[in-house]
Amino acid sequence: MSQSPWEPKQDPLEQALRMAAKKIKTSGGPPIKIVLGVIIVLLVLAAGKSALYKVDTEETGVLLRLGKSIGTAPPGLHMKLPFGIDRVYRVKTGRVLKEEFGFRTDKAGVRTTYSNRDFSEESLTLTGDLNISDVEWIVQYQIIDPEKYLFNIADPRATIRDLSEAMVRRIIGNSNVTQVLTTERADLALAVEDGLQKILNSYNIGIRVVTVKFQDVNPPDQVKAAFNEVNEAEQQKESLIFQAREQYNREVPKARGVASSRILEAEGYALERINRAKGEADRFNSLVKEYRKAPKVTKQRLFLETMDKVLPKVDEIYVVDEKSGGVLPLLPLGKQVMSGGGQ
Repeated sequence: MSQSPWEPKQDPLEQALRMAAKKIKTSGGPPIKIVLGVIIVLLVLAAGKSALYKVDTEETGVLLRLGKSIGTAPPGLHMKLPFGIDRVYRVKTGRVLKEEFGFRTDKAGVRTTYSNRDFSEESLTLTGDLNISDVEWIVQYQIIDPEKYLFNIADPRATIRDLSEAMVRRIIGNSNVTQVLTTERADLALAVEDGLQKILNSYNIGIRVVTVKFQDVNPPDQVKAAFNEVNEAEQQKESLIFQAREQYNREVPKARGVASSRILEAEGYALERINRAKGEADRFNSLVKEYRKAPKVTKQRLFLETMDKVLPKVDEIYVVDEKSGGVLPLLPLGKQVMSGGGQ
């Protein structure tokens, strides 16, 4: 008779006991064969139940035989010697584990909720310049050797927490409060990570530190207002420096461009004057050569060329005749033209 799907499933060992009790009750007494059969069945069921074990996806099974490690088991279904001869310890090697300091997460999700308890004994840290900072951080690590993790140290989790607190207090204790609160938080977290990994390696407990991250770093509540004012002043300082650099980057290239333009203009003007002077010198030298060949002709030509340039600019012209011995009457040609044009 098949069991109804709505009825609770019974354990095979419990079913065997019920069947054996039913047979003994109907036979009127416990024959030796029935008792032996029941014992054998119970032993077989117990052996089968204790011989099978399962290792989950993110786990690694460490198998011990009579208290001595004989190897590891990957995820899946496996068999071992029953009745406690072999024992299995499951270690979460495929998961990144996390330890929180200065706060606790109650429920993670889209809207994470945190515990309201006070963890100031973990978070309050003294800096190198004798100031107190409230530091909240996390340590993420992964188990890379499950056997060392299980057997090389009594309480690995407590050891990681103690070492993390000690390393954070050491690194922050060697820094000033300004570095901790503002500029060098990432560098300090990296220093904590490196130091913690070196100590864990010396303990040989099979743990790799994934990251150390400062979640929140604040001054204590009593001096938080003063520190906020200092931070605002630092931010304003950085803003003014940025504006000054921006103006510098805008004005200096502009000034350099203007200077280069002026230099090029001056060089061009100098080259023009030099070339003009050379041309004038060459022209004078050519005139000298021509003058030496024909002085009268050259002198007459120079005179005529000069008159041709000067006379158009003169309003009144006087003609002097050497033979008459005096100045000829004025020829007001320019005035007549002007008066004639006005009529």
